[in-house]
Amino acid sequence: MPLDGLTYGFIARELEAALLGGRVDKVQQPEKDMVLLHIRAAGQSHRLLINANPTGTRLHLTQNSYESPLEAPVFCMLMRKHLVAGRVQAIRQVEGDRLLCMEIAAQDELGEKRNKQLWFEAMGRHTNLSLVQEGRIIDSIRHVTDEMSRVRRMLPGASYEMPPAQNKLSPEALDGDLLAMRLNQEGGRADRAVAAVLSGIGVGTAREICLRLTGEEQPQLSALKVSAFAHSLVRFVQALPAMAQPMLYLDEQGLPKEALPFPFLTLPHERQQAMDSLSQALDTLHYEKDRHNRLMQRSSAFRRTLKAAEERAIRKLALQEEELGAASRMEEYRVAGELLTAYGHMVQKGAESVTLPNYYDGGEMEVLLEVALSPAQNAQRYFKKYRKAHTGRRLAAQQKEKTLEELRLIEDATFALQHARSQQDLSEIKEPMRQAGIIRREAVPRGKARPRKESQPLRYRSEEGFSILVGRNSLQNERLLKLAQGTDLWLHAKDMPGSHVIVQLEGREAPEATLLLAARLAAFYSKGEGVSVPVNYTLRRYVKKPGSAPAGFVTFTNEKLLIASAAEAELKPFEITS
Repeated sequence: MPLDGLTYGFIARELEAALLGGRVDKVQQPEKDMVLLHIRAAGQSHRLLINANPTGTRLHLTQNSYESPLEAPVFCMLMRKHLVAGRVQAIRQVEGDRLLCMEIAAQDELGEKRNKQLWFEAMGRHTNLSLVQEGRIIDSIRHVTDEMSRVRRMLPGASYEMPPAQNKLSPEALDGDLLAMRLNQEGGRADRAVAAVLSGIGVGTAREICLRLTGEEQPQLSALKVSAFAHSLVRFVQALPAMAQPMLYLDEQGLPKEALPFPFLTLPHERQQAMDSLSQALDTLHYEKDRHNRLMQRSSAFRRTLKAAEERAIRKLALQEEELGAASRMEEYRVAGELLTAYGHMVQKGAESVTLPNYYDGGEMEVLLEVALSPAQNAQRYFKKYRKAHTGRRLAAQQKEKTLEELRLIEDATFALQHARSQQDLSEIKEPMRQAGIIRREAVPRGKARPRKESQPLRYRSEEGFSILVGRNSLQNERLLKLAQGTDLWLHAKDMPGSHVIVQLEGREAPEATLLLAARLAAFYSKGEGVSVPVNYTLRRYVKKPGSAPAGFVTFTNEKLLIASAAEAELKPFEITS
């Protein structure tokens, strides 16, 4: 369920406690709809993430780092101009709804202190983030023109107006008698009535409130003493700040599903995991999913390019197979030329064909003739066709091998995209494709290029304490191979695209449990996706890379084979995340 106003109230209180009086040191805009404020408060550095994307709307502190674009967007430049070196004066929620205001005092160009407001509206498809001074919008992360909305303009220079008021009661100054009257007017189920009457309360939270106050998730108002229920609800809302106990709700596979401000009685207790803060719960919930979604968007053009390259290579392969099929007659041409040379005297003048003894197999062979040519000329014509077919077969075989290599590279890149985690990963997946000439190099504006760190492999640790490294693309696989010791263990899924897995043995024997974990990793990070995958393993010293082979391609000997299966949830406890 999306974050509701009640949850944003907990977030606002948590952020104010952590950031009040803090200094804004840096502003990032890693995505067009995401801003990061680096704030130093009480001797600690914090990253405040504000995501105004309608599908991932949230505001919280994050421990994760984000890459900035080569050129900062205009909104980011304005934020830096107006907010850097400013001090956080307040963070408050408005009317108990999904509307938060962050007050920052900063000096202007003349050195005078000015109060600026960051208004964050978490309103579904209308979500926005606006920088406001003295009631006027300096800029908004998403512009809204008169043509787009007849209600509000969100443009630089326009007056900042509050979102349209809903006919709901604010939890900030809730009156029990008024609430009871509104609930009676609404009627029906109590949970639906609470969500309809009280600002910022989602349906899921309303069911939780009803369970806590009545013992039922969906009671009928007609079965309740509405006045008593309303006054209990007022007391519940007033007690909310003291209830803060952030939880991460997990799905049946043990993966993060929801962030909760306190334990929910309406959800299974065993699947609620206590977290240090609501920010940590939200960070854990959204980071991987958000990263994956954004990377999918960034790589969509590359995926289309890969698909087109694959279709083109398959068509080329079919033509090359056809050429090789035609070249298979070259021995027939040679034999025909030799038989005409040996038995030319048997050819009748003007004949269109002749049957000659075939001293190669002891039988006979019919040879077609050009009527206008002599037997010797017909023999030379066959020798010429033989030489042409011989050359064509060699070239077609070379081209076929090149096309098969292209298809292997495309298959490897398609697999690696599934496990890419950053823009750098994406760049490394593209590099072998560029070197092979399958895709073009992207033009980088002069002065905009900057060195990037090499992406890192996935790291795991077995229960016996052995480090296991997993490459996520062909360049990572190659680097792992170079860094590994000859006595380390190397694993790879058999006859399919997949990751190189290295177990750092440091001269020791691999325990059976460590070997099995490494094999399960090789199975999971392969095209087989962890379902009964055959896995080869051998010592690193027996793994070689042919000199002209593309990155990540190896040959190996002395291998052994085992069958492994794995699911992500089973491998997660062994991953080293920092």
